[in-house]
Amino acid sequence: LVVNFKFGVLYQKYGQTIEEELFGNNIASPEFDEFLNLLGEKIKLKNHKGYRGGLDIQNGHTGDVAIYEVFKDKEIIVHVSTRLPFTNGDPPQLQRKRHIGYDIVAIVFQEKNTPFSPDMIASHFLHAFVVIQPHTKESYKMSVTARNGVPFFGPALPKNGIICKKNLKNFLLTKLINAENACYKAEKFAKLEYRTRSSL
Repeated sequence: LVVNFKFGVLYQKYGQTIEEELFGNNIASPEFDEFLNLLGEKIKLKNHKGYRGGLDIQNGHTGDVAIYEVFKDKEIIVHVSTRLPFTNGDPPQLQRKRHIGYDIVAIVFQEKNTPFSPDMIASHFLHAFVVIQPHTKESYKMSVTARNGVPFFGPALPKNGIICKKNLKNFLLTKLINAENACYKAEKFAKLEYRTRSSL
């Protein structure tokens, strides 16, 4: 069983519809910071002892801080696009994409209602996205989209996709873990798994 999970978080400003815009965001809103605080614990990467999800814990090449959480005996690390290093003169921001593009599930945090489609992000790995935007002072609006072949995964979204902030962490982390497990059943991952097990 998989006990370590890494998830990406992309910040999408109003009207942004292409990958370079999402990966190029550096300044996020206070609402985004509040959301990250609800998601998990902010840790210093330097000498971090737990699961690191490919982040550098020695020399700071992947930033200084990350979001980390131990949830139901599973270790989770979150790759936050705005906290990964920004490279001037590199519109695709390959340093950021190198981490988030290899995650299987990602969160897209929107300032306001803006179209999002999985096709906006070119990645062989990313298969499911949870799209979140502030709704009221006490709630978020959530929706889910996935690539073809990913079966349904729970828990089912509440009515109208509205979820209270106090219930967000437990619901969202469960949804993300179930999403990754569901993605393994998609054709692309199922073939890889079959090939690996056959060779073993």
